[in-house]
Amino acid sequence: MKILVIGGTWFLGKRIAEGGLARGWSVTTFNRGRSGREVEGVTPVHGDRTDPDDLQRLSQQGPWDAVIDTSSSDFAPREVLQATTSLRTVVRRWVHVSTVSVYQGWPNQALTDSSPLLDCPADADASYGYTGEDGSPTLYGFQKAGGERAVTEVFGDSAVFLRPGVILGPGEYVGRLPWWLGRAKRGGRILAPAPSSQPIQPVDVRDVAEFALDQAAGDASGGFNVTHPDGITFADFLGECLAVTGSAGKPEWVDPGVLAEHGVAQWTELPLWRTHPGVWSVDSSRAQSAGLRCRPIAETIRDTWEWLAADGRPVDHPRWAAHGIAQEKEAKILASLV
Repeated sequence: MKILVIGGTWFLGKRIAEGGLARGWSVTTFNRGRSGREVEGVTPVHGDRTDPDDLQRLSQQGPWDAVIDTSSSDFAPREVLQATTSLRTVVRRWVHVSTVSVYQGWPNQALTDSSPLLDCPADADASYGYTGEDGSPTLYGFQKAGGERAVTEVFGDSAVFLRPGVILGPGEYVGRLPWWLGRAKRGGRILAPAPSSQPIQPVDVRDVAEFALDQAAGDASGGFNVTHPDGITFADFLGECLAVTGSAGKPEWVDPGVLAEHGVAQWTELPLWRTHPGVWSVDSSRAQSAGLRCRPIAETIRDTWEWLAADGRPVDHPRWAAHGIAQEKEAKILASLV
C-alpha cells in the first residue's frame, strides 16, 4: 500500500504517517517543511499545495493508492480543487479530513451522517460564506463544505470524508485539553460550566488516525462522523484531569447564565464548553460500523498529561493562545459567587 499524507509532521498528520509505516506501507508526506519534524521512514516532499509547479513536482513522485489530506482547513475550496485536480491521475482514492461544521444544523441540531450540508461552490475563494450572529453557521463551515464538494467533483465515489468534532490527545496544538490539565494542576477553586452532567464527545487523535488509514485501504465512500460513541460527562472529564495531575482542586459549577453575565466566551475561555444543544449530539454509528474504535477518554487525558509532563511541546499555533480564561477574570467571577 502506498499513501500520500498531505501534512504529516504534527498531531493527526504525524500519527497517520507513523501508523502507515507501522502497517508496512510506503508513506510520502507533502508539506512546506516549516512546522514539526518529518517522521523517520517517510519520503518527504516539500512544497506549497497552492503552487501549481509544486503540485506538478509532487505528482511525479506517484502513483499512490490513496491520499489522506489533513491540512485542508487553512485553504479555500478552489485550492482544494486545484490539489485534487493535479493529483487525480496518480491517486486512486482521496480521504479528506473535514469537520462537523460542514452541516447546516451544527451546533444547534442533533446530527447524523446524512444531515444536510452547507452549500458552497467547489471553486469558491476564501471569502465565501459567513458566520451567523449566534456563531452558527460559520465561515469555516462553508469553506470546509466547499472543500468537500471540490473533492467530490474530482474523485466521486472514490472520496471519503471524515468529520470529527474535537480531536484531543498527545501532541495537541489547539490547547483545549492541555489548558484544562494545567488549570487542574494549579488547584484551588476551579470555574466550571454547569451542568456537570453535560456529556462531551471528543475523540483521541490516535483513533482518528487509525480510522483514516482503514478508510484509505477500504472501498467505502461518503461522509463519516468521527465522534466518541460513549463520551464522558464534564464532571468526569474534569475529575480525570484532577486525578492525573494529583490536584486537590475543587470545581465550582456555575450556571451558563452567570458565565454569560461575566462575558465568558464559550468554546475558548472554558474550552469544550458550549451551550448549543447539538454540539455534542453527533451520531457516529456509520463510522463505528466501518471500524471506528475509540479508547476511553480517561486514557486520552492520562496520556496527554504524560506527554506534557515529559516536556511535550506542540507545534506553535495561534489557536493555543486563544484558549483558557485569564486567572484574574476567573478569580473575579469566583469571588462574586461567595
